[in-house]
Amino acid sequence: MNMGLQRYRGFKNALAMSLAVLAAVLGLAVLGWILWTTLSRGLSAFSLALFTEATPPPEMPGGLANAFVGSALICLMAIAIGAPLGIAAGTWLAEYSRGSRLGEVVRFVNDILLSAPSIVLGLFVYALVVATTGGFSAFAGALALALIALPVVVRTTDDMLRLVPAQMREAALSLGLPQWKVTVQILYRSAMGGIVTGVLLALARISGETAPLLFTAFSSQYWNFDPTQPMANVPVVIFQYAASPYESWQALAWAGAFVLTLFVLLLGIAARLILLRNRIQHD
Repeated sequence: MNMGLQRYRGFKNALAMSLAVLAAVLGLAVLGWILWTTLSRGLSAFSLALFTEATPPPEMPGGLANAFVGSALICLMAIAIGAPLGIAAGTWLAEYSRGSRLGEVVRFVNDILLSAPSIVLGLFVYALVVATTGGFSAFAGALALALIALPVVVRTTDDMLRLVPAQMREAALSLGLPQWKVTVQILYRSAMGGIVTGVLLALARISGETAPLLFTAFSSQYWNFDPTQPMANVPVVIFQYAASPYESWQALAWAGAFVLTLFVLLLGIAARLILLRNRIQHD
């Protein structure tokens, strides 16, 4: 009887392990397929000009340099707006709102915002900023992306601070330190790896967003560093070029998609490495 039960459990364990390995292999295969498809279709556009020249007219040589720079500026502005607010809100949820009904309401609203469609947030910023100022702008795009990054940073900051052992807070408070100093000098240091990971994941999330930028920053064929004007960005350029009838633009769209996918992949790997390093240091 015991041998039969042992064999049955061994069979279930082997089946679960096989399904897990199969799922991992399928996930990696899909990722490899996406990378290979984008690379092979955009291979003709891969050259130094892709990173040094601006978006060209149809059937003319050029690159995506202005779109890469525009995307970097918009994303950095979005993180500069969303990350401090998210860290502050996550800190309040984890350290100052424990047990309160308001804290639970804020956490619930943040979860709704986390799953809100990005196009809805883009429309919200369009009505709030673009319609009132009378034009598309990089600042409006950064504001829309900040609304997408904000709940990610709030959730990770809240979770990471909650993981800090309560004994650490009690020991610091017993020494007479004020609450804010305990949070800034002790809790943040302990949870810094997780908080940075959340910011990187938020950056990876907003890097490929197209819908909100179509309603806010739109795009430009030229170099532009003025945040009050439309600014070229990779997601919208990919959307426009992929839908065009020109083969040179389609190749640039595929090349841009490959670079964007690789950037998001590297950000995800960096976030995981930082989190792993933080865990090893605390073990």
